[in-house]
Amino acid sequence: MRNKLFGLTEWITRLAYINILWIGFTLLGLIIFGLFPATIAMFSLTRQWVMGNTDIPVFSTFWQTYKKEFLKGNLLGLIFYAIGFVFFVNTSFLLNVDAGSFFNTIKIPLYVAMIALALIMIYVIPTYVHYDLKFLQMWKNAFLIMLIHPLHNIALLVGSAAAIFIMFRFPATLVFFSGSAVALIIMSTCYQAFKRVAMKQEQWAEKEAETTAQ
Repeated sequence: MRNKLFGLTEWITRLAYINILWIGFTLLGLIIFGLFPATIAMFSLTRQWVMGNTDIPVFSTFWQTYKKEFLKGNLLGLIFYAIGFVFFVNTSFLLNVDAGSFFNTIKIPLYVAMIALALIMIYVIPTYVHYDLKFLQMWKNAFLIMLIHPLHNIALLVGSAAAIFIMFRFPATLVFFSGSAVALIIMSTCYQAFKRVAMKQEQWAEKEAETTAQ
């Protein structure tokens, strides 16, 4: 019991620390230019923790990743900002269309498309920190992984929504867990999906090897 309590305390401390770093380095980049490099650094660390590497130095790892990914992170962020702006415009427009207009008939398909794209965007940063891929390949992989893991999508959305709901019920926790708790939920879920993909790839490789040998 004592060991479990100690382990829980370690995780809480870890998450609070990385969240403070995330906020601090986001502010260091004047928010707009700091958000995505800091988020990538946070996901890189949570990935290591999920994989069992909990002894890595937090601050130095965060700082090195932040510096290394500053330019690429902001290029990725630019795309996210652009998509977010399109979402805002589309939603504002669709909420105000006339009931009998043509655009009213395509509301549901557009909303479905936006939800699918939002899910892909959630997978992009975990994919970015887990794989060494070129830009377009990263988006393609994020799309495919999202598409073939519907249960992971549900777990990811429900877990993140629950964490956000709890934090808004207790606003003081936002300072310590607003980013890190959600990042841990997303990265943990995505990592399970990545492992399933790796297992399938290994199975396919073994089958191909057997076929070639025959």
